[in-house]
Amino acid sequence: MPDAVVIGAGPNGLVAANLLAAAGWSVEVLEAQSEPGGAVRSDRAVHPDYVSDLFSAFYPLAAASPVLAGLDLQKDGLEWSRAPRVLAHPLPDGRCAVLEREARKTAKGLDAFAAGDGASWLDLYDTWARLGPDILRALFTPFPPVRATVRLAARLRAAGGLRLARTMILPVRRLGEEEFRGEGARLLLAGNALHADLGPEAAGSGGFGWLMSMLGQTYGFPVPVGGAGALTSALVRRLERHGGVVRCGERVDEVVVRAGRAVGVRTASGESVPASRAVLADVSAPALYGQLVDARFLPGQLLRDMRRFQWDFATFKVDWALNGPAPWTAGEASTAGTVHLADGVDGLTRFAAQIATGQVPDRPFLLFGQMTAADATRSPAGTESAWAYTHVPHRIKGDAGEDGLTGRWDRGDQEAMADRIEHEIERWAPGFRSRVISRRILAPPTIESLDANLQGGAINGGTAAAHQQLVFRPTPGTGRPETPVKNLFLASASAHPGGGVHGAPGANAARAAPRAGSLRNLHALKLPWSARAGETTK
Repeated sequence: MPDAVVIGAGPNGLVAANLLAAAGWSVEVLEAQSEPGGAVRSDRAVHPDYVSDLFSAFYPLAAASPVLAGLDLQKDGLEWSRAPRVLAHPLPDGRCAVLEREARKTAKGLDAFAAGDGASWLDLYDTWARLGPDILRALFTPFPPVRATVRLAARLRAAGGLRLARTMILPVRRLGEEEFRGEGARLLLAGNALHADLGPEAAGSGGFGWLMSMLGQTYGFPVPVGGAGALTSALVRRLERHGGVVRCGERVDEVVVRAGRAVGVRTASGESVPASRAVLADVSAPALYGQLVDARFLPGQLLRDMRRFQWDFATFKVDWALNGPAPWTAGEASTAGTVHLADGVDGLTRFAAQIATGQVPDRPFLLFGQMTAADATRSPAGTESAWAYTHVPHRIKGDAGEDGLTGRWDRGDQEAMADRIEHEIERWAPGFRSRVISRRILAPPTIESLDANLQGGAINGGTAAAHQQLVFRPTPGTGRPETPVKNLFLASASAHPGGGVHGAPGANAARAAPRAGSLRNLHALKLPWSARAGETTK
């Protein structure tokens, strides 16, 4: 009988399993799909000579994460690579806003949009340099992060206190208008805010856009050499070195509860897998509460709150094998790993408003990934392994474009939406379509079929909006991995601190499991915080 059963072999499940196994627990990970990784996988299905990442691709949060750093995955074969430039946002007039790998180079480029914007960017970067370590410590620590918050509050006072706090909760449009005269820096901030589901007018989108921009400025947007799956492979190898087991093709249908305590799971094949100490669930909160755990074991208020749980935007993605680099009109975009495509901040607002009103955007905001530019192993020399994704509503009321998209996502819908994306890219890179050797379409239902946590193509484990963060994640009054069922822990992106590949939800659950029972092996977990709830070491 294993000490712990982990449901799901996504990055959070594998991080949790690694930490417990290294502490001497016997751990068994059960994964529904035929391979581990969750949203961190790659393959050669688009073209045999091209490596394509199925879901996530760039990992600034992984690079910043003390959780992943503590696992020392380089010992298990993980290598990182970066594109010459972090991010580019071309404009219709041929100019291009660029997030360079050095802050002063970024600033110099932004001065071309408006004199003085470079200095304003460096001011934001200096604020990050002072506060960033404490922000990350608070972000990756179980809620409430007591010591991290005390230190951060002290530094906030020194850095401007309430004025700076106000800046962080601003909508990103307003933040850009207050800090910059030109469009370049405003676009970098607003585009990065939309890496989540935060449009330019959303409260807190300024803080999120600033965070993502500064992560990129500090760590770049790194990628695993050889594909996203290399990160998963390193996690699995490390787990197996410590005696852990990963079993794929084993869908868990039930968490077995006796006397208010999780004692194991039951799989779709009918197998009972007991757990003597804990069950950790790297599944979405809606899947755990009322599906895997029978409703009779849960408080009625929790079930009522779960009916208000909000998913982040649905996602539509296309992968390509290109016979040459994308022919960008703005040459700076050719050496950036990530390219944002939208007609300015107004275009981003229009895009977010169409989604909010249930319309498929006619000019979708695109995140375009140039994987060979970031990692030369992804495709033959002179070619490009590329992808782009955009967001669409979960419930589609109509099509803002002319294709009559219905939201059924049948073959007709999928091909029309993929063509719309390619036509949009052609606006910025004329001749792009002539370079396509093959493409793969991942519509929202397809994405969900490949990872049940990505409900309807939602990739963040639930909205990143303020009303479902911190103590409100996944429901009001939670914010921690513990659940109403003893020895059962939520270890997915639905838990604090949310989406992104950083391992914090899994680590928080692994830290909570021994505290809930025996503390015998707690110090062996080697986490970057102390044994007491919410406290970090110096």
